[in-house]
Parts: sequence; structure tokens; C-alpha cells
Amino acid sequence: MTIDVKGHADERFGGVVDAFRAGFLDGHPMGAALAVRVDGKPVVDVWAGTADARTGRAWDADTISVIFSCTKGLMSILAAQLVAEGRLSYDRLVARHWPEYATDAKAATTIADLLAHRAGVPAIVENLSVEDLSDWDRCVSLLAAATPHWSPGTAHSYHPITHGWLIGEVIRRVTRQSIGDVFAERISAPLGIPAWIGLPATVEHRVADMAVGASLAEATRTLEQAAQTDPVPLRAMTLGGALPSALVGPGEGFNDPRVRAACVPGAGGVTSARALATIWSATVTETDGVQLFPQGLPADAVTTVSGGEPFFAAPPPWPRWGMGFQLDSPARRYVTSRGFGHDGAGGQVAFAEPDAKVGFAYLTNLMEAGDDRGTRIVDALRAALE
Repeated sequence: MTIDVKGHADERFGGVVDAFRAGFLDGHPMGAALAVRVDGKPVVDVWAGTADARTGRAWDADTISVIFSCTKGLMSILAAQLVAEGRLSYDRLVARHWPEYATDAKAATTIADLLAHRAGVPAIVENLSVEDLSDWDRCVSLLAAATPHWSPGTAHSYHPITHGWLIGEVIRRVTRQSIGDVFAERISAPLGIPAWIGLPATVEHRVADMAVGASLAEATRTLEQAAQTDPVPLRAMTLGGALPSALVGPGEGFNDPRVRAACVPGAGGVTSARALATIWSATVTETDGVQLFPQGLPADAVTTVSGGEPFFAAPPPWPRWGMGFQLDSPARRYVTSRGFGHDGAGGQVAFAEPDAKVGFAYLTNLMEAGDDRGTRIVDALRAALE
């Protein structure tokens, strides 16, 4: 299959584009985009394939897509900015900003616990609907009333969706703004990029339609079968019915405009690879005249807080977490051991490299589980930088 890759890349990064091209799988329509900045300058900006297999719409320079848990990285940037400004502290109790959260053994929960998946509330007991996803107050009230599965801070397990509401409510109370507004004011507007947490209807037509690949379909079946004995990991993904097990389906989940319009800061960010790479670049170097951390990222933000075997059983390799940032580990390799960022369901990868001053983003609408498309591109980038 011949893939027509559009865009541009500096000659030095030809191998990176080759690795991007190799990620297109035979037998299924797929679209993807890749962007890399070095020292704030774009060195790779390419795209190819199909944005919507239903209509045959091609992926083009303006295509945007759901970035799933890469959104957690954006929320972690917002939290780190507030820490850098002295308005928030990682070791501060959540209840100082959100008094209602100090119920059912959660009074000692810290901001670090929320960010590093140590809060003990990866799921909501009540069954939520699609409409509930747009009701911020309902979602955070249910979390405030929740009983944790473990004593907060003593263990960790990934919080797929609730993570965004947990740290998001703290950010909302500190800034007195909605998460969509905070993100726009602090990140997307200064950088002049198309990126949202809560998608406006005016740009809905630019969004790629997400498809479930074979490996994700199999992983979803395994998760559903495991729910017969331990329902929490599946409920953490579906919220009891608001989302499908794979997060998307034909016209449902994050393929539903209602879900994309909702503010779901654990998984619902929508942007382009170009914009996402720009954000991560701006965390480590001046990019388009903007530095998101003029005095440098707080050191604690990228210090390991969680790692190793999680509370809810999952096969290794296991990720490693700082203050919401996914750190380099066997589960997610970056260019160096000092890289930090966040990946997303289905193969999305985004991160920064502080020493090489890299901002990187790879997005695809063919969602697979445990595939190495992004990893092979990162390996090629490492070779190019060497």
C-alpha cells in the first residue's frame, strides 16, 4: 500500500517520516499526523490517510482529533503552572481548596495523590449517562462523596476518566474559571493554536472519526470478561454506561459530538498534532514567543511519585508517574530518560524533552492497543537527534 505523506520535514528527519509512513496498516482506512519541534522550531509536520472512513474524507493540514489521555498531560501542565506561581502546592491537602472532598476517608488526600493516580477513586459508583458528562457539578459531587478503594496515597492505579475531574475541580476552585477557559487563557490562546477541552460546535466538522482496530477490540473483550469478577476497571472506562468500553464506537463515545463538547479533562481534549507538539515544546523552550514555564518547570513535577504494580491488577510493563506527567519507563519510552508527557488511548503519544528541547505529538484515528507505531517513530527521532 502506497501512502501519500503530505507536509514537510527537514532532511535530517527523513527516517522519522519513514517510521511514520510505516505505521499505516494494511487492510483498514487510517489517518494520522506527526509533528516535532526542536528548539522551538518545526522540523517535522506531516499527515496522511483518511480522517473519516465513513465518507472518505482525507486527513488534511487542518484535521483535529480526540487525544484521549494526552489530555491528562495538559491538565498536569496547568497544575504545574499554578504550583510555579505559588497558588498551589503538590503536598497541600485537596480539602483546603475543595472542602466537600474530605469525606469517607479522603480527608488526607493531597494534590499529589490526585495527580499521580493515588486518590483511590478511579471509578464512579453511580451509572452516568452521556448527558451527565456535561454536568460538571454532578460529576465532581459524586467524586467528593465517593468512598476510596484504598487509603489515598498508599497505592496507585490508573484513573482513566476521573483523573481530569479530580484535579480539574481543584484548578477550577483556585482560578475561579472553568477548565475550558483556564486552558484557553493559559495555553491555547497565547500559543495561537487550535486546541480545546470541550469542543466548540463551530469546529466539529474538522474532527477525525475514530475507529477501533483489531487489537483494541480484543483488549476490550478481555476487559469486559474480567469485569465479571472485578467490575471496577471496566467501570472506570465506561462510567457505568456513559462511554463504550473502547471509548469510541460508531457515533458513540468520543465519536459523539455531545461527548466532544463536554468538558471531560481526563480524556476529552481535541487538537492537532501540530498544536500538541507546540504545547509540549513551550514547556521546555520558547516557542512562537511563548514559554509556559518562564522560570522552569517545577522539579517536583517530573519526580517519580507512582510506579510498579498497580492496585488493580494489570500486566507489566507498568507506567511511571510524576505529578500527572507520564515519565519515561518500559511502558512508554521517550527520546531520553528525562522525557515527560502523556500518551493516549489507541496510540496517541505526546511529550517534551528538556535537554534536546523537543516537543513531539503523534495522533491517529485507528485505535490499537499496545501497538508500537508511536514507539517506532520515537526510536527514529532518537536516532536522528544523535
